[in-house]
Amino acid sequence: MQHPHSNCMSEMPPSIKWCIRRAVCLSFILALIPRTRGSTLNCHKMCICASNIVSCSKMNLTMVPSDLPNYTAVLDISFNEITGLRAQWTKHKLPKLHNLLLSHNGLSFLSSEAFVFVRKLRFLDLSSNNLRQLDELIFEPLTDLEVLLLYNNHISQIDRTAFSGLDSLQKLYLSQNLVSRFPLELLKDKNRLDKLSLLDLSSNRIKVLPIHDLQALPAWIKNGLYFHNNSLICDCELYSLMAHWYIRRLNSALDFKDDHTCVHPGPDKRVLRLYDLNTHMNCSTFKETDEEAYLDQTLTLGCDTRHRDMLKTWMLPGNILLSPGNNHSAVVLPDGRLEIKSIRPEDSGVYTCFAVSEYLNETLYVVVKVHNFTLSGNGDTLNTAYTTLVGCLASVVLVLIYLYLTPCRCFCCPDQGKSKNHHEDSIHSSMLSATPTHDDMATKAELNRHVAFIDPKDLQGQNGKVNPNGEEEVDEEAMQGKGKRKKSVADSISSVFSDTPIVV
Repeated sequence: MQHPHSNCMSEMPPSIKWCIRRAVCLSFILALIPRTRGSTLNCHKMCICASNIVSCSKMNLTMVPSDLPNYTAVLDISFNEITGLRAQWTKHKLPKLHNLLLSHNGLSFLSSEAFVFVRKLRFLDLSSNNLRQLDELIFEPLTDLEVLLLYNNHISQIDRTAFSGLDSLQKLYLSQNLVSRFPLELLKDKNRLDKLSLLDLSSNRIKVLPIHDLQALPAWIKNGLYFHNNSLICDCELYSLMAHWYIRRLNSALDFKDDHTCVHPGPDKRVLRLYDLNTHMNCSTFKETDEEAYLDQTLTLGCDTRHRDMLKTWMLPGNILLSPGNNHSAVVLPDGRLEIKSIRPEDSGVYTCFAVSEYLNETLYVVVKVHNFTLSGNGDTLNTAYTTLVGCLASVVLVLIYLYLTPCRCFCCPDQGKSKNHHEDSIHSSMLSATPTHDDMATKAELNRHVAFIDPKDLQGQNGKVNPNGEEEVDEEAMQGKGKRKKSVADSISSVFSDTPIVV
């Protein structure tokens, strides 16, 4: 019997018959293709669905499954072949998704709007992919994100605003990349992440660290700052930094002690263990600095603990426990620091801070030395060198007066002898009054006796005369028995150039 539709098919044009046959064949082919590469979620074949957990790991996926249930809290699509995360990889918002695992996918592209529909993420794993750069504001929608894994990629460029908006981020893993610049903006300035307690920059290509900025960080940040296995240049500042961290028992210095290396700046480019630089480069051992203060100052002592938000108690010098009301000048601030107002000499000594948390107990010591004068200074703080200089200047002025303001010695001057004797007597009298002795009258008489024997030629020759043999010369009159007076040399005027100030 002939099929009822056979006549219809025979009456159709050949072109229409060809289109119908092609459509039928295509439908059969699509039916035979495995559904594992499709985009519709299939919890029976391509994924494992356990309540609010969806695991599609190791399913050779090239796209993220669509039509994910809105109750999905954990989505694992690691170990697949997804090369890019585009803006609409999910068709609708996933308000309960807090864990997203995308590791080992070969990801090389992240859309700037890739995380718009998953704003409640707290854990994001993008490790072991092919990411090369992090663009500006790429993670900005993730205000609740706490942990971000980016290790084992090829990241060499990080925009300074790439992590802006991550106000809740606590742990950031950037190890095993190609980063050559230390991202200091994450720890200070306006883009800093206030809750960041772990930053892993190990196994990168960083050569120089911002030493002084790292020294100023609180201990709870330095405790989780890892940068071992980099190409750091060896220097004593780097050694001092890490020696300090090691003394403080910070995890970042202790956990990878043998992996802290640096490159010697010499031509041989030797790789040295960082903690051995005190031997190779003669770096000095780190020493904690003491706190110094002056009278009436307000001094604030910090209790820089390895963990944040610890309960802190202070012990005053003499093992006196600080409690409300037992000391009017010392008070514990809300952040755990100790403030001492109007500090006095008796406030010197060792202050002890006991810090306690659920997981750690820590004890810190601060030595305070109080100077017995105010910061503005008083008579006791006058520099000795300054007083000596003033004394020397005054002595030089007196010598110049004595040498160049003498009376006229020309023979044509009237009353030469009287004027000469009167002037010299006044000069010696002023010098005697400036330099008191035990017997002023006897000394003045002796000086007048010597003045009577001084010749003008001798006065002109004694200025600056130095005997190279170190012996005193005796003049001709002394040799002839007329007196025992010796010639004066420059060294004989000891009071003029000595370090002892003249009392005026």
